[in-house]
Amino acid sequence: METILKKIQDTVIKYANVISEILKVDIEIVDQDLIRIAGTGEYEKGINQSLEDEYVYKTVLQSGKHQIIREPGQNSICQKCPKCLTCIEKFEACTPIKMEDQVIGVIGLICFHDEQKEFLLSNFDMYFSFLKQIADFISAKAYEQKKNENIETMIGVLNSIMGNIEEAVIVLDKNDYISHTNENAKNILEVDDDFCHKITLIPTGNYILEQQEYDLIFQGKTHNLVGSIHNMHMGKNKYDRMFIFNDARTIKSKILDMTNPNHNLSLNKILGESSKVINLKRRVVQIAKSSSTILITGESGTGKEMFARTIHNESNRKEEPFVPINCGAIPDTLLESELFGYVKGAFTGANINGKIGKFEFANKGTIFLDEIGDMPIYMQVKLLRVLQEKEIVKIGANKPIKVDVRVIAATNKNLEEMIKDGSFREDLYYRLNVIPIEIPSLRERIEDIKILTYYFANKYAKLFQKKFIGIDRSLWKYMLSYSWPGNIRELENTIEFMINMMDTSGIILPEILPRKLIRIDEKNEKKNKNEVFDLDQIEKDTIQRALKMYGETTECKQIVARKLGIGIATLYRKISKYNL
Repeated sequence: METILKKIQDTVIKYANVISEILKVDIEIVDQDLIRIAGTGEYEKGINQSLEDEYVYKTVLQSGKHQIIREPGQNSICQKCPKCLTCIEKFEACTPIKMEDQVIGVIGLICFHDEQKEFLLSNFDMYFSFLKQIADFISAKAYEQKKNENIETMIGVLNSIMGNIEEAVIVLDKNDYISHTNENAKNILEVDDDFCHKITLIPTGNYILEQQEYDLIFQGKTHNLVGSIHNMHMGKNKYDRMFIFNDARTIKSKILDMTNPNHNLSLNKILGESSKVINLKRRVVQIAKSSSTILITGESGTGKEMFARTIHNESNRKEEPFVPINCGAIPDTLLESELFGYVKGAFTGANINGKIGKFEFANKGTIFLDEIGDMPIYMQVKLLRVLQEKEIVKIGANKPIKVDVRVIAATNKNLEEMIKDGSFREDLYYRLNVIPIEIPSLRERIEDIKILTYYFANKYAKLFQKKFIGIDRSLWKYMLSYSWPGNIRELENTIEFMINMMDTSGIILPEILPRKLIRIDEKNEKKNKNEVFDLDQIEKDTIQRALKMYGETTECKQIVARKLGIGIATLYRKISKYNL
């Protein structure tokens, strides 16, 4: 392996010639392995030869101290040298070359004539000081060489790392020119080769997952990125700073993937064959491509968020964020900052970096405002402005930010009644209720209970690693007669409970039904035993239930007539009779 002096041999030779020229003596310079790196006069012929027998040089390398031999052959050091008896030198002075407290070589000054010796001794202190200064120059050059080698090694390691990490990386010089990129950066910046162009990097003030958001302007195009800047401290203008980043949209998508387990919901994943569900799916297809605001109403547990996600995933915005927020679950004092964000130093206790709000996070995508009926009046005013102006203002900021967001709101409350009592703004209601959607309760789609029950049973049997074969037929009278006030959410919880309680037979039996379902059925039976039946009422209830089950279109009524065992004309006459 080459020593450091060998790597800068050309420079060392030049310094040796300079010393020889000025001091009128012969010079040789050896490295730490006692290899002659430079020499003048007779020594010039032996460059790169080993000098293992040079005892004086060994002494300097080991001690790190100067050696001056005024009378060669008579000095104690000389007498230990194997060539002492044949030595023809008249004077010798040696000085170590040091780098970071390590001796890396020796400069040897040798006189072969009395005239040379007299010339040196006439002003020896100055000449020897000059020799030591040259040693320092060589040391500085060696240090620079080592530093450059370290930098090159670091650059090699850096290039290897940059090529294997998921993040995009660009290296900038002191003038903001790109000096190096990895493939991920090229893909994001849409270039296909190495380049050297100036960029403009502007922090937006937003932070996502504790990382700064930037706008990078390159070749007239603005890229929205999230990352961090690191000073490289490499001493080279070309390698001043490193910017490690990701596309902001990619980061947001990853966050949503982690927080939104149902982000791939589509129409074919909404279970149900009832007429109400089929009609609802048709309506979703009709409105998905629109950008108009939607208000989803329905009882708790009917799946309002699921339909909101489906609308988003069927729309032109499906590649953009879907951001849900429950307006009833966030304290009033925090709701504004959650929706609109805040700037650095906006209020005491705020994150020192500021915060991006849900509306800005959902830009180009969809925001789902669940439990909109629980939003306080003062926030309703601010939301109305966002819907009207298509812009938000962060807390502590004066400058509005344009946003392109589709708003889907949902509630299980009667907003029209809330308008009457003054707890909901009428103007906001009309802004939200551009496209109304009502999600039917489970008791309005009884025919879907079996489908949902089997779906949840298979889901939880797989989750709990239990064998599931089927459902006892007698179970259905309880399942279909129960009103399900908690709707699909309650049904799912009930099935999860029964799978937990199911024995090794793999069959769900009535014995493991929750007690509340059995009590309701017993109560109905007791009521029926003590009741004097009204035949017209029974007929009306039966027809009404059948119409709810199969639908009220002409085709559906034909099915109802067949199921009831009557003609279609008879069915229409009874519908008219009972005002159904």
